[in-house]
Amino acid sequence: MSSPFCHNVLVVGDLILDEYLIGRATRLSREAAVPVLERTRRHLLLGGAANPAAGIVALGGTATLAGVVGEDEGATFLGRLLDERGVAATGIVVDASRPTTTKTRIVAEGGFVYGQHLARIDHLERRALDPEIESHLVEQLRVLAPAHQLLLVSDYKNGVVTPTLIASLHQLREASAIPLVVDSQGDLERFQGFDLVKCNRAEAETFLGTEIPSGDREARHAALALLYDRVLAHAVVVTLGGEGMAWVSREGYGESKAPRAEVFDVTGAGDTVIAVLALAHAAGLSLEQGCILASRAASLTVRMMGNHTPTWEEVEKFFNLPPSSDTIPL
Repeated sequence: MSSPFCHNVLVVGDLILDEYLIGRATRLSREAAVPVLERTRRHLLLGGAANPAAGIVALGGTATLAGVVGEDEGATFLGRLLDERGVAATGIVVDASRPTTTKTRIVAEGGFVYGQHLARIDHLERRALDPEIESHLVEQLRVLAPAHQLLLVSDYKNGVVTPTLIASLHQLREASAIPLVVDSQGDLERFQGFDLVKCNRAEAETFLGTEIPSGDREARHAALALLYDRVLAHAVVVTLGGEGMAWVSREGYGESKAPRAEVFDVTGAGDTVIAVLALAHAAGLSLEQGCILASRAASLTVRMMGNHTPTWEEVEKFFNLPPSSDTIPL
C-alpha cells in the first residue's frame, strides 16, 4: 500500500539536537552517591521541530524546515542528520549569538532492556529572536510557503515562535491559502485562527486552570469545549497519554483510544502525533481519521528508545491496513 501522505509541508519552530551519552555503570563514585558510567557510545537524534519534519518524510511526505541554529558543532550535526533523513533545510537561519539548542541525556545501560535515564542537561537560549534574525526567518517563510500545502509550527517555547512570526504566518495563510497547524507547549491563545492546535493534557490543564478528568467522557467533553472556546482555533486536539486523545471542532467532539503498547520511551510521541495530524489534514482526511492514525503511529514511537519516527510501511504492517491508499479505516 502506497502512503496516502504525499504532501509538501513547511515546518517552522524551535530546532533541537538530542544527544544521548550512554555508558555502563561500573561502580559508585567516591565523590557523591552517584554511579560512575564508562561511556560506550554517543547517539545523536533530531529533536524539536526537526523531529516532526523527519516524521513527515518517513510517512511519505516531503518536508522543508525553517528555524534558527547557532554557528557551532551542534548545527553541523543537525544539518547532517537532516540530510540523512531527507529533510530540506532551506529555511534555517544561523544566529551566531545563540547556541544550537542541545538536550543531552545521560543513560546507563546494564541489565535493562533499554537504558536507564539518569539525568538531562539542556544547552539553550530562551530569549526571543533578535529583530534582524526574526526578519530573515520571516522572509524565508514568505519565499518557501507558496510551494507547500501546509505549514506546521512546532513551538517548544525557546524563543523562535514570536508574535511577529505568528502574525506573518496569518499573512501567509491569507496570501497562499495555506493551512496552519501548531504543536505548542503552552500559551495556546496565541494561535487563534489556526486550522488545528495540538497540545498534551498537562499543557491544556495549565492553560485552563482546571483538570481534564479521566474516566468521565462527559466531563472531559465539557473541558475540551471550554478549551475550544478559549483558543478559538478551527480544531483542538489534546493527547491524553495512555488514554489516547480527544478532539473538538466545529463538527463536534470525539475521542480515540491509544492502542496497547509496551512503553519504553515517550520521547517524540507528540512529534509523531502532530506529523500525522498535519499530513492527514493536507490529505483531506477527517479529524477523526487523523487522530486515529496518529494514535496508532505514536504507539509505535513509544515502543522504541529515542525519537523514533515510524514509516507508513510500519503503520500499515502493524495495524493490518487494507491494500488501498483511498481507505483509512476507523
